[in-house]
Amino acid sequence: MLRLICVIVAVVVGISVGTSHVKAEPIDGGWIQLFDGKTLKGWTPKFRGEPVGENYLNTFRVEDGLLTVSYDQYETWNEKFGHLFYKEPAGRYRLRFEYRFLGDQVGGGPNWARRNNGIMIHGQEPAAMKLDQKFPNSLEVQLLGGLNEKSKRPTLNLCTPGTFVRLNDKDHKQHCTNSNSRTFNGDQWVTGEIIVDGDRSIQHLVDGEVVMEYSQPRLDDGTPLASGTISIQAESAPIQFRRIELKHLGERE
Repeated sequence: MLRLICVIVAVVVGISVGTSHVKAEPIDGGWIQLFDGKTLKGWTPKFRGEPVGENYLNTFRVEDGLLTVSYDQYETWNEKFGHLFYKEPAGRYRLRFEYRFLGDQVGGGPNWARRNNGIMIHGQEPAAMKLDQKFPNSLEVQLLGGLNEKSKRPTLNLCTPGTFVRLNDKDHKQHCTNSNSRTFNGDQWVTGEIIVDGDRSIQHLVDGEVVMEYSQPRLDDGTPLASGTISIQAESAPIQFRRIELKHLGERE
């Protein structure tokens, strides 16, 4: 009898464990870490005037576990606009990241690019860019840092290289448009998020609050943008990222 009870218990436990394994949800809630904290694996650089894959003067690197845009090997800026492309395009997703500006802008950098960077979404492939092209055709989620305690300089704004969107029920072709976020001064970490629903709607969030929303992203020729590459800018201002994660939203019902 004791042996029979043990067998029954073992079977029940085995079934329970097996069922639990089948139904278990990912502990990270479906979030994919795009940056492993150690290498640039899965990312490809493209700099103006350089071939795809050339990491000009080691601009993109990993320092102390942080994805870093650094200019310590530059003598001058020389219009070396750069982008670091993630290996897979995406269409419907949430992208969440933490960033901070630090240090001084490299000499020769444009005044507008002080404490200025961006996350490019719905972008073209790096191989499709011309050799001297500054930016991929894309939507730029512009990241700005404050320049002093008095000036207002919101972040997670929108810029549109080669594209336009629908904003406030109108076609919006202004190159850069500010969000409603507050200004972040100094080297404090900022949490940003982008919620992308293909070619329908896109939201920018700062610390969980929606600061900008628009819809119907298109190329300048009117072609709808339902998906594209994700990339990180390098345009003369040092910046660091300590988390970049993505959650696919799946197909629309």
